[in-house]
Amino acid sequence: MKNVYFIGIGGIGMSALARYYNHQGCYVAGYDRTPSKLTHQLEAEGIYVHYQDSHSNIPERIKEDKEALVIYTPAIPHDSPELQWLTSNGYKIIKRSEALGHLASSKKCLAVAGTHGKTTTSTLLAHILEHSGEGCTAFLGGISVNYNTNLLLSRNNVLVAEADEFDRSFLQLWPQIAVITSADADHLDIYNDHSTIIGAFADFAAQVSQSGSLVVKKGIEQAVTSKAKTKVYTYSYDSPCDFYAGNLVMEEGGYFRFTLNYPGGSIDDCKVGIPGWINVENAVAASAVAILHGTDPQKVKEALAQFRGVRRRFELLLKTRKCAYIDDYAHHPKELSAALSSIRNIFPGKKITVVFQPHLYTRTRDFAQEFAQSLSLADELILLDIYPARELPIEGITSQTILKDVTLEEKTLTSKENLFEVLSNKKIEVLVTFGAGDIDRLTEPIAEYLKNRYDV
Repeated sequence: MKNVYFIGIGGIGMSALARYYNHQGCYVAGYDRTPSKLTHQLEAEGIYVHYQDSHSNIPERIKEDKEALVIYTPAIPHDSPELQWLTSNGYKIIKRSEALGHLASSKKCLAVAGTHGKTTTSTLLAHILEHSGEGCTAFLGGISVNYNTNLLLSRNNVLVAEADEFDRSFLQLWPQIAVITSADADHLDIYNDHSTIIGAFADFAAQVSQSGSLVVKKGIEQAVTSKAKTKVYTYSYDSPCDFYAGNLVMEEGGYFRFTLNYPGGSIDDCKVGIPGWINVENAVAASAVAILHGTDPQKVKEALAQFRGVRRRFELLLKTRKCAYIDDYAHHPKELSAALSSIRNIFPGKKITVVFQPHLYTRTRDFAQEFAQSLSLADELILLDIYPARELPIEGITSQTILKDVTLEEKTLTSKENLFEVLSNKKIEVLVTFGAGDIDRLTEPIAEYLKNRYDV
């Protein structure tokens, strides 16, 4: 294979694959709907990217090679002109998950699955292996702050993969070791109900090698391990089980010190290099996989302290005496609740203003009441319009569907275009932006706005 073409190249998972094939010496090109910082970086790395969905924009080098590999994301509409043209002309076309599964099949795969927590946990795991000196090839669902990329490369046989449950993508992976961080109801446009998504996680658990290990968040092990053929371990933030944090002490800024307990031993005085109790839980999960893989526990401890997080995952963009600003990818009610709980710990007594962009009409419809309950944990809410992604509007489903049940006195519905005008009339102590849509385009302008407003 010499030529690889991506439809939806700007996605976080797709771009990591594009970088991998580019590094392998392939000619790589692709289409994405809108330019972004990530697509500009791909272009700077020598990858051709265009932004109009038309077969006339497909490079001649791809058109002339009927053996070229075409990889697409399920987020691309089925009526995409490029996808239809390539299909009708007989190209080999596979989903992103199939490409990742193929690459992982020849490696010792360490996979991180879960409806939330998987990006930070998989990035933590990759960082532990990298910091320990062993290294790994890692396909990450976010940009690691430590390495400023979503792809790590190594000549060894270890591959860290974020196992995405969307469209049952994770069933393309057959890991040696895996962790399941959560199995909440989500993607009900794909799974219909919670029991079906539980069944998919059980199918994933069954694919973990019999000679390997499966680590599962305590409390869901009965639901997701019914088909498992391997040794099962449990982990928890602070509840005693196979892997858990003990002797927890919160320090200034929301950082925690703790003892990491694992089968046969413990590591005292651990600290994660980013704040929040939720990141202690993620660290326990990543450490469990690393220790079962064979990483020296002392090196695990050292790596945790040096971890600097993932962009858009509980990312502290500004912290001054006057105000603070956190950006987070959370787009599910459980994620919002966990993040807001951690933020309360870090900034006790401070007013928390949330800006939330709902992601998908179906998710808004399916979890409107749960979103309202989670967002009511803030002190003030600024709600943006729904980001549709791959979906067409659903009649009667808007951001107002959530807002009407939010119990806060201070709540506002506005467009992205009017957000800064709304912010200018608010007293900001702690500002949090949440969402998986294009709200990320606003984070740098918001940070600059707050710096200028408060003379930072």
